[in-house]
Formats: sequence, structure tokens, C-alpha cells
Amino acid sequence: MNPADNAALNAGSSETAAPESPVTPDTTNTIRAGGVAGDILRAYVERIERLEEEKKALAADIREVYAEAKGNGYDPKIMRKLVALRRMDTADRREQEELLDVYRRAIGMI
Repeated sequence: MNPADNAALNAGSSETAAPESPVTPDTTNTIRAGGVAGDILRAYVERIERLEEEKKALAADIREVYAEAKGNGYDPKIMRKLVALRRMDTADRREQEELLDVYRRAIGMI
């Protein structure tokens, strides 16, 4: 028996079971299947779907910016590397650059 069933059974008594997860007023009439609130689950899935669509749109916008930069003579591959490096913590970036120099020297590239 799940916590919502316990709460329903105890509704007439002075003891009520505390639900394990927050219950909002709009979920009181939610159909439950195997302990899963369908309306809540559907809302999460719909939010994720909307965010995925936004992510696709943003990815397309980013591709357009790289294409525009390429049209102006910049190398998108190098730009992507710059973006990745700027995203890194300064200490991590320095450590990685130093290690890269060590490896270059080890194989005779410097």
C-alpha cells in the first residue's frame, strides 16, 4: 500500500500518514497506476520534451554562428576548442596545457 492510500484510509482518524513526496492540490484526483501519479509524470515528460525542442533550436543557432564565422575566414574547429577552453576552470586549463607541453617535448614536437 502506498502513502497516498494510507492517507486516504486515515482521513477520518486523528492520525494521518505523512506523504513521502509533496502533494499539490491539483494531484488529489490523479489516477494512480502502480503508485505512479500519471498527471505529475506527464507534466515532467512534457517539460523535458519542451526543453529538448529548445535545445534543438539552440544547437541550430550555434551551427549558424559557426557557419557565419567560417564564411568570414575563421576556423570553426579552432573556435570550438576556444569555447571548450574558456568553459574550463583556469587551474584545470593551465594543468592541461602544461601536460600537453610535456607530452610534446617527450615526442619531439617542441
